Amino acid sequence: MKIKVKKLTDTAKMPTRGSASAAGYDLYADVETPVEIESHATVMVGTGLSMEIPEGYFGAIFARSGLAAKESLRPANCVGVVDSDYRGPFMIAVHNDGETARCVTPGERIAQLVILPFLPAEFEEVEQLGETERGEGGFGSTGRS
Repeated sequence: MKIKVKKLTDTAKMPTRGSASAAGYDLYADVETPVEIESHATVMVGTGLSMEIPEGYFGAIFARSGLAAKESLRPANCVGVVDSDYRGPFMIAVHNDGETARCVTPGERIAQLVILPFLPAEFEEVEQLGETERGEGGFGSTGRS
């Protein structure tokens, strides 16, 4: 699959993978100077890229595990969704879960992009749903004997 990418700045970096088997493509901060993110705050960080994701797919923006574990930085919405008809700049809302301010530096890997298929659905209002063994059992209901 080929994804068309438009660099919006001269400093933008193309997405990269850490290994041949990596599902996620690293996205880089396209900022001129370090961006400080205060404790429990969120800052929009640009990637300097726009993309053309093929019809029938979407881009899922996930945290980079190392950045989240070591620096307490993650996408604010946990998982971002980029629809195939979106052509604007890829922006990452980076949230600091830590107790101290953290910095995002120019060219730093800030998130990862995974291209996933989706199934279009139609929703039908009904009076009754089909019966199952679980029924309406909610959180934690399937582990009981």
